[in-house]
Amino acid sequence: MTPLAHFLDGLRCAACLTLGALWLDTTRAVVECRECGQSALLFPEIDEEAR
Repeated sequence: MTPLAHFLDGLRCAACLTLGALWLDTTRAVVECRECGQSALLFPEIDEEAR
């Protein structure tokens, strides 16, 4: 499990409401539901100070 993937434990898919079916694909920067296939892109937050 990747370090960020543990944040997905216990979350439901917003589309099909399945509990615990979300997985993180770090290569594509996508979170996807294993049940229905719904996916969401990840966008990192950029702090004003980091620029």
